[in-house]
Amino acid sequence: MNSTVGIVVVSHSRPLARAAVALAGQMTPGAPVRVAVAAGLDEETLGTDAVAISEAVTSVDGPAGVLVLMDLGSAVLSAELARELLDEGTRRRVLLCPAPLVEGLVAAVVTAAGGAGLGEVAAEARNGLAGKESQLSGAPGRPETPAISEVPAALARFVVTPAHGLHARPAARLVTRLRGIEAQVEIRNATTGSAWVPALSLTRLTTLGVLAGHEIQARATGAGAQIALERIGSLAAGNFGEPTGPAVDPAGRQEPSAHASAASPGIAIGPVHRATPAPRLDDPGLVDVLTRTPELEQRALATALEAVRHQITGLKGLLTRDEAEIFETHLALLDDPALLDQTRARIGDGRPAAPAWAATARETADRFDDLTDAYLAARAADVRAVGEQVLAHLLPPVEETFSGPGILLVEDLTPAQAATLDGNITHGVVMAAGSPSGHAAILIRARGIPAVAGVGAFVHQLPEGTVVALDGTTGELVIDPGADTRQDFLDRAETTRRNGEVTLRQAHSPAVTRDGVRITVGANASTPAEATAARARGADLISLVRTEFLFLSRDTPPDVDEQEAAYLDLADAFGGERITLRTLDVGGDKPLGYLPMPVEANPFLGVRGLRLGLRRPAILTDQLRAIVRVARQTPVSVMFPMVSTLGELRAARELLDEVVGPRAPVGLRVGIMVEVPAAALKAAVLAPYADFLSIGTNDLTQYTLAAERGNDDVAALGDPFDPAVLQLIRATCDGAAGRAEVAVCGEFAADVRAVPLLVGLGVRELSVTPRSVPDIKQAIRATGLGDSRELAARAREQPCADTVREVLRSRPSSGSNQK
Repeated sequence: MNSTVGIVVVSHSRPLARAAVALAGQMTPGAPVRVAVAAGLDEETLGTDAVAISEAVTSVDGPAGVLVLMDLGSAVLSAELARELLDEGTRRRVLLCPAPLVEGLVAAVVTAAGGAGLGEVAAEARNGLAGKESQLSGAPGRPETPAISEVPAALARFVVTPAHGLHARPAARLVTRLRGIEAQVEIRNATTGSAWVPALSLTRLTTLGVLAGHEIQARATGAGAQIALERIGSLAAGNFGEPTGPAVDPAGRQEPSAHASAASPGIAIGPVHRATPAPRLDDPGLVDVLTRTPELEQRALATALEAVRHQITGLKGLLTRDEAEIFETHLALLDDPALLDQTRARIGDGRPAAPAWAATARETADRFDDLTDAYLAARAADVRAVGEQVLAHLLPPVEETFSGPGILLVEDLTPAQAATLDGNITHGVVMAAGSPSGHAAILIRARGIPAVAGVGAFVHQLPEGTVVALDGTTGELVIDPGADTRQDFLDRAETTRRNGEVTLRQAHSPAVTRDGVRITVGANASTPAEATAARARGADLISLVRTEFLFLSRDTPPDVDEQEAAYLDLADAFGGERITLRTLDVGGDKPLGYLPMPVEANPFLGVRGLRLGLRRPAILTDQLRAIVRVARQTPVSVMFPMVSTLGELRAARELLDEVVGPRAPVGLRVGIMVEVPAAALKAAVLAPYADFLSIGTNDLTQYTLAAERGNDDVAALGDPFDPAVLQLIRATCDGAAGRAEVAVCGEFAADVRAVPLLVGLGVRELSVTPRSVPDIKQAIRATGLGDSRELAARAREQPCADTVREVLRSRPSSGSNQK
C-alpha cells in the first residue's frame, strides 16, 4: 500500500479540477502523488456529489491518510457528508482542509511527494497563498526565525537562471530533491536581503520573490548538509529543470539570447513572423447554428475527410519511408468508426459539421488524455492534429498572414504543418515548446530548415518582425542581434557552407579519427531510392533496413519470393555492398491486420519485435529464408530487434541455423538491437552469439527514462544526452569488447555534437540518414580518440543532460583535416 498522503480534489467544475491536478502534477513529474478528482455532476454540469467524494477518498486511501481540498461553500458541505459516509477507520485518516484549491493543491502535492505526513501536507496547503500575498504586499520573505543560525552551518550561493525565477515548478523540484536528507536547510534571497525560510516549504520559498538573475544563499546543518548543498548546486547548474530561457547574469541584467534545444542544424537570421493560428477543437467561436440541411453538412464532412486524406497521402509521397510512418496513425483516424459515427449522429441531430466534428474529436482526445497508459495517452496529440486538420477544411478559409521570408515563430508544429514548410519562405523555425526528438523536429530536419525547440514562452512576447539569429546545431537563439553578432552568425553560416563543400568532396573517403581509428558510417534506407541516395552520399553500408515496409498495409504477409526480390532490389541500388536487414519489428503499437493480437495495456512493454517473431515462427522463418537467399548473392547482415534475454537470442539463432543448413553464406553476419537497459547491461552475455550489437538510442532512451518521444508532455525528458543513457552505451561497449562490434543508430548518431562522445564511449559504427553521412564522417575526422575518451568520462559523471551539453560546449575546438 502506498505510504504517501493521498489527495482528493472537490470542485463544482470537472474541467477546473482536472486542470488544477494537471498543473500540480507538473511540479513532481518523477514522484507522482495519488490524486483523485470528485468534481461536477458530469463533464458539463456544475455541482458536487457526496457519494462520488467518498469513493474518491477510498481510491487514494492509505496509512498516511487523505487530504481533501474544496473550492466553494457547498463543496465543503458535500465533503463533510462524504466523510460521514466512510467507515470509522477511514474517517480517522481523512482531513478536510480549508486551503485555497489551486495554490493549496500545488503545495500539497509537492509536500506529499517528499513523504511528509498528513499534518505537514495540510499546513503547506493552508499556506498556499503566502507567495501571492508576499508578492502583492511588496514584502518578500517573512520575519527571520533563526531555526539553525545558532549552529555552525555549511553555506553556499547559487544564481537562479530560469526565465521566471524560482517560481512554483522549480521551487517544487528543489523541495522534492531535498526531501529525505538528514539536514536542516534554509534559503534566502541574497540579492534582496530577505529573511531565511525553510527549504522544505514550497509556500515559504515562493515568498522570497527570487527572479531570474537573483542569487540565493543556502545554509544547512546536520549529517547530510553537504549533500543537500550539492543537490541545490546540481539543480542550479541544470536551470532547475526548466526549459532554458534568456540568459541572465548575477547582476540581473538580461541578455537577449537563449540556449534552447538544437532541433535542426543550420543557421538563420531574419524577422520573426507568426502564421495564422490553425482552428482549434476547443475554439468557443465555432458557430453551432445549422444554416444548411443535414445532408449538405454530411457531404461537407465527407469532402473534408477526403481532402485531408489526399493531403496526407501526398505528404507521404514526399517523405522517406521512416518519416512517412508518422502519418499512418493519422490516416487510420480518418476512417475510425467511433469518430465518424458520433460526428454523423450529431449532424443528424441538427448540428453543423464543423462543431459536430470538433466536439467528437475533442471528446476522443480527452478520453485518451485520461488513460493511465502513456502510449495510449500520447495518441491524444494525433487525434487533435488530425481533428484540427479536418476542421480547417470545414471552416471558411482564413487569409494567410505569414509575411515571410523569415523565421517562423510558433508554440509547436503538428506533423502536417512541419511536413509542408517551404524553405524558400521559412528560413528557420523557433518553437517555444516541442522537442528535438518529436515528430515535428524530425520532419523539419528532413526539410533541411534550421530550428530550435523548447525555447520557452517568453518568445511569444517578441513583436512581429523582431530580428533573431538562430543556430540549429548548438541551440543558440539571439534576439535583435547587434551588428557584430549578425556578422558572427553570417561568418558561421559561410564557414558551414564552405565546410559543406569540402565535406561532400570527401564523402566517399573513409572516416578516420585524427589518430587513425576507422569509424564506419552507415545509412538507414528502406527503398531503392534511399539506398541510391545513401550510396551517392558516401555511406559505407546500409546499416538499417526496416523491413516492416513489406508487411504493412496489406491483407496477407509477403511470401519468401517477394521478400527476396525486394531485398535484392535494395542491394542492387546500393551497388552490391553490405546491407543490414532488421527482422520484422511490429507489435501492439504497430499491429498487422492479418496478425491479430490481444489488446495490451502497454504495447511498448508487450509482444513486439523478436518476441512476436518467436511466437509466430512461420513468419520469422519465411523472412530468414528470404534473407539467407539474398546473403548467398550479396553481403548481408541480419539483425534481431527488441532482444532482452539470452534465451530469445539463442532461440533466434537456432531458427536461423535451421534455415542456413550445412553451408552458411560467406558474407552473412548476425547482430541484435540493444534497445532496452537489460540488453545493454547483459552485453557480455549476448555478444558471444552476435557479430555486432546495434544500440537503438531512440528506444533505449525511452525505456531508460520512461519517456515516450511521441508524447509532447514527456518528450523533453527523453534526452539521449542524459548520463544514464551514456552509461548504458558504455556498458554495451565494455561488455562487447573483444567479442562483437558496437554500432549506434537513431537520431543521436546523426547529431554531430554526439560524435566525439560516442567515439569516446567505444562505439565504432554510426548509422544515420543518407543526408547526414558526409557531416558525420567529417565530424569523425575532427575527433581524436584520446580527447574523446576524456570527454566521455567527464560526460558520464555529470548530473543531467544539460550539464553534459555544457561539457561538450566548453571542450576546446579540435582541428579538422579539412582541406
